[in-house]
Amino acid sequence: MTDLAGVEQRWAAYNRWGPCGMLAAGTVLSAATVDLVGMSTAERYAAVALVAAAVVLQLGWAWWSRGRPPAPSVPSTGYYFVRWALGFALSWCNPFFAFYGAAGYVGAERLLRGRTLKLGLLATAVTVAGSQATGMPPRGVLHWTLFGGLLCVHVVLITVFGRLAAREEERTRIQTATISELERTNAALQQALDENAALHAQLLVQAREAGVADERRRLAAEIHDTIAQGLTGIIAQLQAVANTPDPALARQHAARATDLARHSLGEARRSVHNLAPVALAHDGLPEALEKTAAEWAERTGVHARFTVTGTVEQLHDEVAATLLRIAQEALSNTARHAHATRVGVTLSFMGDEVSLDIRDDGRGFDRSAVRERTSTGGFGLPGMCARAERIAGSLTVESEPGHGTAVSARVPLVRHD
Repeated sequence: MTDLAGVEQRWAAYNRWGPCGMLAAGTVLSAATVDLVGMSTAERYAAVALVAAAVVLQLGWAWWSRGRPPAPSVPSTGYYFVRWALGFALSWCNPFFAFYGAAGYVGAERLLRGRTLKLGLLATAVTVAGSQATGMPPRGVLHWTLFGGLLCVHVVLITVFGRLAAREEERTRIQTATISELERTNAALQQALDENAALHAQLLVQAREAGVADERRRLAAEIHDTIAQGLTGIIAQLQAVANTPDPALARQHAARATDLARHSLGEARRSVHNLAPVALAHDGLPEALEKTAAEWAERTGVHARFTVTGTVEQLHDEVAATLLRIAQEALSNTARHAHATRVGVTLSFMGDEVSLDIRDDGRGFDRSAVRERTSTGGFGLPGMCARAERIAGSLTVESEPGHGTAVSARVPLVRHD
């Protein structure tokens, strides 16, 4: 669009001052050929007057057209034909004034339209052909024949170049329309991009808020599974100390409470550091589960058996931590509610999945009567489900009153990086 504006400015400058330059060229050449052409005194005076009139016309047109759009109008039509008349009269005095008359060829479509354009070009062709045929008026048959031939040539050229100009104008119009359409499309695209950027920013905010909420839930479950469970075990051991008259047994329970306190302190410190289970700091998941089951059995007095099936894989830290926390929560629930005599913990590696099963022979429960969370019970089953789902897994619970409970977690097998 900037280039088009520059072209229009140059055309406007030519329409104002171009004919003046051609008039100056014709005047210089005519003055130099006064004797050669054989201008009479009357023709010389007439040429001077006509040149002065042409200068006044050009200055007046330059003043009037400044700041106006270069479009055909009644004043521009009048200006064109007055200029043609002056050029025709000057070329009658001296053929070299045809330089000024030839100005009618350039930019005529910006001054004339329709039939007046064709008439103006034809009149200009008469002036130029006449000057080329040794001047006006033609003398003799030979001169008239030469004038007619040159006029025909000019008319043919006008027709050919007129059609080419019409095609070029049409192409320019199409290009201008295309550019305008592209500008509108770009504006619409920019608006869509701005809206998309705003939507993206909004989605980022929402995702950040969702991530913060999920992290809070995860941290709450992590604290519950570490400190809360440790404190629960300590309370149970201290209650046993208070309720037993046997000093040796009391010391044994007190020692267990001390061990649990140390373990919980380690978990608390580790949670502050990176929230990874202490049991997984130096061991893989199978070893950590085996130790967890053994410690739980020693603490509760319930027989617990751990089994591994399939080819053991080194799991991703998040997967291993999630399964260990699910096992700890399930064993904690068993100790608090099941009154079981036997518990089985099975870790199974099955191709692209890992399965963790915790079964007991306790009193079981009615699933429909389970509350999601209580003021004393912690996160329970919903917390374990949330943990499994967070790593694209699932958790199922099977239980009936009097027939024990089975908790099964299935998660994708994601290997350690």
